[in-house]
Amino acid sequence: MSHQHHHPDHEAAEPADLNALARSATIHCLIGCGIGEVLGMVIGTAIGLSNIATIILAVILAFIFGYSLTMRPLLKSGMPLGQAAKLALAADTASITIMEIVDNLIMLIIPGAMDAHLSSPRFWISLAVALAIAGVAAFPVNRWLIKRGRGHALVHSHHNHG
Repeated sequence: MSHQHHHPDHEAAEPADLNALARSATIHCLIGCGIGEVLGMVIGTAIGLSNIATIILAVILAFIFGYSLTMRPLLKSGMPLGQAAKLALAADTASITIMEIVDNLIMLIIPGAMDAHLSSPRFWISLAVALAIAGVAAFPVNRWLIKRGRGHALVHSHHNHG
C-alpha cells in the first residue's frame, strides 16, 4: 500500500480522502489479520486443536502479524522499536480486535466451518467470507479514528514526515 495522501490535519480531510485513508488502513489491517488468522486456522486444524484453542492461536497470530506489518516500515525508517510498537498498538488495536471478534464469530456460526478439513472448500470459503465481513465491520471504526487524528492517522503522519 502506498500512502500518497498528504493531509497533515486529518480532521480537515475531505470525506473522499478520509474514506480512501480508512479503506487503505482497513485493507492493511485485514492483510495482517488475514495472515495470522489463516496461519492460526491452518495450524490449529492441521494438528487437531479444539475450536477454542484454534481460535486463540489464530487471534494471537493475527495480532502479531497485524502489528508487525505496521511496525515494519516504521522500523525500516529508523524509528526505535519502542516507539514503533506504541504507534502500532495505537493504530491497530481497535481494528484488529473488531476484525477478530467478527471473523471468529462468523467462523463459529457457519455450520461445519471450524470442523472442515483444510482441503475442504467449506473451510476456505468460510474463512474468506468471515475475513471480508470483518473488514467491512472494521472500516467505520478506522474512519472514525482517522477523522480524529488517531489510529492509522498516527502511522500515516510518520510516512509523510519520517
